[in-house]
Amino acid sequence: MVRRVVTRWRRGLSVRGGELAFAVLGLPLGVLGAGYAVAVLYAGALLSLTVLGLPFVAAALVGARGIGGLHRRLVGRLLGEPVTAPPPLPRPSGVLARVRVVLADPVAWRALLYLLPRLPLGLLGFLAAVGLPLSAVWLAGFPVWVRLLEPGPRPVDWLDVAGLPAGVAVLAAVPAALRGLSRANRALARGLLGPVRSQQRVRELENARATLLAESTDRLRRLERDLHDGTQAQLVALAITLSLADDVLGEPDGSGTHGSGTEGSGTDGGHAPGRAHTSGPGRAGGPGPESGPDLGRLRALVDRARGQTDATIAGLRRLTRGIHPVALDAGLAEALPTLTATSPVPVTVRMDLRERPQEVIERAVYFCAAELLTNLAKHSGARTAELSASAVGGRVRLTVRDDGRGGAAIGHGAGTGLAGLAERLAAVDGVLRVDSPPGGPTVVSAELPSRL
Repeated sequence: MVRRVVTRWRRGLSVRGGELAFAVLGLPLGVLGAGYAVAVLYAGALLSLTVLGLPFVAAALVGARGIGGLHRRLVGRLLGEPVTAPPPLPRPSGVLARVRVVLADPVAWRALLYLLPRLPLGLLGFLAAVGLPLSAVWLAGFPVWVRLLEPGPRPVDWLDVAGLPAGVAVLAAVPAALRGLSRANRALARGLLGPVRSQQRVRELENARATLLAESTDRLRRLERDLHDGTQAQLVALAITLSLADDVLGEPDGSGTHGSGTEGSGTDGGHAPGRAHTSGPGRAGGPGPESGPDLGRLRALVDRARGQTDATIAGLRRLTRGIHPVALDAGLAEALPTLTATSPVPVTVRMDLRERPQEVIERAVYFCAAELLTNLAKHSGARTAELSASAVGGRVRLTVRDDGRGGAAIGHGAGTGLAGLAERLAAVDGVLRVDSPPGGPTVVSAELPSRL
C-alpha cells in the first residue's frame, strides 16, 4: 500500500523531458505556424481573383503538408504519440491535374488548420514550462526580493509567511499543467495530422487482412505438418500394432488366414493397407503344431494399441483446441475463468456480460485475453493481476491490469507482440490501448463491437 502511494506521488510530480521540451518549443513553433497559416489564407483570398491564386494556394498547401509532417515527428518523438503518416499525394501527369489534386487534398487543409490552435496551446505550454517555475521562485523568495528592492527595516507580514507555501504549490502544479497540455497536443495531432478517417480505415483493413491471411496460412501449414508428422504417424503405428495383434490371433491350424478371403482379396487384388505379414509356425510357412495365441504378447500389443490411441486422441484435441476453443461453447462467462485458472500469476476475474457477443467477437476476445495473460506471465514480473470483461450496450471491453514493472508499449513490428494483437483486433473493428508507465501498473484494454 505504501509503495503504491509513493509510486502515485512520484508519477504525479514527474515530468517527461520530451513534454518539457515540446512546451518550450511550442511558442516559437506556434508563432511561425500560425503566421504561415494566416498569411496563406489572407494572400490566397487576395489572389483568388487573379491567375496566380490557385497556384499560390496549391504551393502553400504543399508547404502546410511538410510543416504538418514536422509537427507529427515532434509529437511522436517528444510526446510519445505515434501519429500515422498520411499516404503520399498521387502524382498525375500534367500541371493542372497536379494542382487539382493538391487543392482537393484533405490532409494539407487539415495540416493548415492544425497550425491555428497551435499558437494558443504553444503559449500556454511556454507559460507552464517557464512562467510557472519563475513565478514559483519569485513567490518562494518574496521576503528576500522585497528586502533587496526596499532597503531598510520591514516588518514581517502575511505575505512573507504565505510566500514559501504559495511558491511550492505553484511549482507542484507545473507537472499537472504540462501533462494536461501534452494530452491536448496529442489529441490535436491525432485529429488533424494523421490520415483522414476513411484513409486510415482502409489502411487498417489492408494491414489486418494481410495479417490474418499470413496467420491463416501459417496456421494451416502447422496443422498440415502436425497431422502429417504426428497424428498420421500415430495412426500408422496403431494400424501396425493391430495387425501384429491379428497375427497373434491367427488360426492355430496354420492356414495363415483369419477367416476366408481376408488377405489377397479386394477390388485391386492386393493386400489390405496397414497389414503386416509375418511367417512362422502355424502361419503361411507350412503346417505346424496346433497351439493357442501367445496371451502375453497379445496383452502387450493391446496395451500398446491403447496407449497409441490415447496419444492420438490427445494430439487431435490439441490441434482442434487451436481452431476453436471448446470452452467458448458456453460463452465468455465460462471461458475466461477457465483461461485465467491456468495462469501462473494469480488473476482476479470481474465480469459484467449482460449480452452474448457474436461468435467471431467472442473468439477475438478470448485469444486477446490469452495473449495478454501470456505476456503478463513472461514479461511483467507481476505478483497479482485483474481481468475485467463487460458486454454492455453493444460494446465489449476487456481490461487486464497487473502490478508489474511496467514499460509495455505497442511496438512497430507488424504481426508480433502487442502490435500484432492490435492489428488482429482492428480486423474486427477493435481498438487496443496500453497504459504502462515505468514502474507500473500496466493496464491493457481492448474494446470491440458486440456484432460486426
